[in-house]
Amino acid sequence: MSRHLLISLLAVSALSLSAQTTQNRIPFVRAVGTGSVSVKPDQAKIDLSVVTQDHSAQTASSQNAALVTSVISQVTAILGPAADIKTISYSLSPNYTYQQGQPPTLTGYTASNTVQATTTDLSSVGRIIDTGIQAGANQVLGLQFGLQNDSDARSQALKAATVQAKAHADAMASGVGARTGSVQVIQEGYATSTAVIPGLAASAAPTTPILSGSLTVQATVTLDVSLVQ
Repeated sequence: MSRHLLISLLAVSALSLSAQTTQNRIPFVRAVGTGSVSVKPDQAKIDLSVVTQDHSAQTASSQNAALVTSVISQVTAILGPAADIKTISYSLSPNYTYQQGQPPTLTGYTASNTVQATTTDLSSVGRIIDTGIQAGANQVLGLQFGLQNDSDARSQALKAATVQAKAHADAMASGVGARTGSVQVIQEGYATSTAVIPGLAASAAPTTPILSGSLTVQATVTLDVSLVQ
């Protein structure tokens, strides 16, 4: 077979493949929908921190350990023997003073230990905070409300997002004089919005009022739907 004939056959083959690809390509419209569901939280996480300082690293650390032990003991008394309490951060770091033109001067050490208490009794959140402070915590680094299981709320949000995405696809198809056919691709993405209360300063309030409010579970869905003329 001559070289010119081979090139001609390859060219014809490529054109044929291109024509088949064009004929088999199904026109479609891509649409995105969002959905959200408002729900009441059924879980709270409280971050209690003990920060101590001393000229000696050992003293700062031992004082911190004693106070954290007291915090854990007192909070456990509220939550019961099956209390969900865990350490989420610990640090022991040197403190320095700085003067221009002088080397830094060591002034002492800071020990910090943060524990997180989780409860499903939202009415006890204020009492946990107050008890932790009274037991030795001097920072409440955060309070967040959430769901133990968000599957039901997630399903509702995804359904609402899918319905909206299909409505958007129908509207766009109508705009070009077509209608939608079968769904070719469907993709999901979701995020649970958790109500978070920023860090609270330690106080001597008799009872810390805490309102959980509501959570919003959001979902997004992307649809590829075929177009029919």
